[in-house]
Amino acid sequence: MPANPTLLALLGVLALALIGYGLWPRKRDDREAVRRRLGGQRGVDQVAEIRAQARASAASEFVNRNKQLLRRITLPASDEEQTNIKQRLATAGFRQPQAQTMFLASKSICAVVGILLAVAGGFALQAGVLTILGAAAGGAGLGLMLPNIWLSTSISARQQKLRHALPDSLDLLVVSVEAGLGLDAALKRVGDEMAPVHPELAEELQIATLETQMGLPRGEALGNMARRTGLDEVRGLVSVITQAEKFGTSVARALRNQAQAMRTRRRQKAEEQAQKTAVKLLVPLIMFIFPALFAVLGGPAVINTLRALKENPSLGR
Repeated sequence: MPANPTLLALLGVLALALIGYGLWPRKRDDREAVRRRLGGQRGVDQVAEIRAQARASAASEFVNRNKQLLRRITLPASDEEQTNIKQRLATAGFRQPQAQTMFLASKSICAVVGILLAVAGGFALQAGVLTILGAAAGGAGLGLMLPNIWLSTSISARQQKLRHALPDSLDLLVVSVEAGLGLDAALKRVGDEMAPVHPELAEELQIATLETQMGLPRGEALGNMARRTGLDEVRGLVSVITQAEKFGTSVARALRNQAQAMRTRRRQKAEEQAQKTAVKLLVPLIMFIFPALFAVLGGPAVINTLRALKENPSLGR
C-alpha cells in the first residue's frame, strides 16, 4: 500500500511527541535530583538505581496524564452532568450502583472500537492518511454517541410501557381504595398485583411504598416517582392525589376521573397514530410498490414494442 509508510511515519512522530511530552519535564527534574543526591559521588550502581526510579516515575506520570485526558473526554465535567446521567439511567430502569461506571466505560469502548474499525476500513480501501484520520475521528465520535442513543431509546421504550400500564393500574387502585384500604396499602397492593403484568410500573410503586415506609411523606415519595419516570401522566396523578388529600375530597373519585382521562388520552393517541399511517405508507409505496406495479403493467407492452421494432425496422422510421 502506498499510504502505509507515510501513515506509520506520522504515527511514529505522534508517539514520540507524546512520549517526549510525558517524559521531558520529569526527566529534567530527575537529573537535578541526581546531581543533588550524589554530590561528589559517582557510584555506578547508585546512578543506575536513581535513573531506574526516574524512568519509573516518568512513566507513571505519563500514564496519569493520559488518564486525565481520557477522563476529560469520557467523564462528565461537573456534578450536575453526573446527576443528569444518573437520572437518565434511573429513568431507563438502571439503578445499580455500577450503572454509571458501565455506561461511561461503554462510551470509551465504543469510541476505541469505532477508531479501530475506521482505521481497518481505511487500510482495506487503501485510503490516504488524511482520509484515515478523518474516518478515525468520525468513528470515535460515533462510538461516543452510540451509548447516548441507546439510552434515549431505552428511556422512550420504558416510558411507553409505563404509559400503557397506568390506566389499568389506576382502575385497580380505585377498586382497592373503595374496598376500604388506605392509599399507602392500596399502592402496595397494586404494586404487588401488577408485577407479573406491568413490572416497570410495579417497580416504581414498590419504591414509592418503601420510601413511605421509611418515613418519607407520601407526596414527596410520589413526587420522586414522577421525577424518576419523567412522564406528564404520573405528574398529573401525583397532583390529583395531593390536591384530593389537601382539600378533603374523595380520593377514589379523583383517581377514577384520572383513569378515565388517561384512557381517553391513550385512545386519542392511538387514533392519531392511525391517521399518520397513510402518510407513513407513502415512502414504501413510492419506492417499492409503484416501481413493481409499473414493471408488471408496462413491462409486456415495452417488450412487445421492442419485438415489433426488431421484426419491422421500418416502423421506427
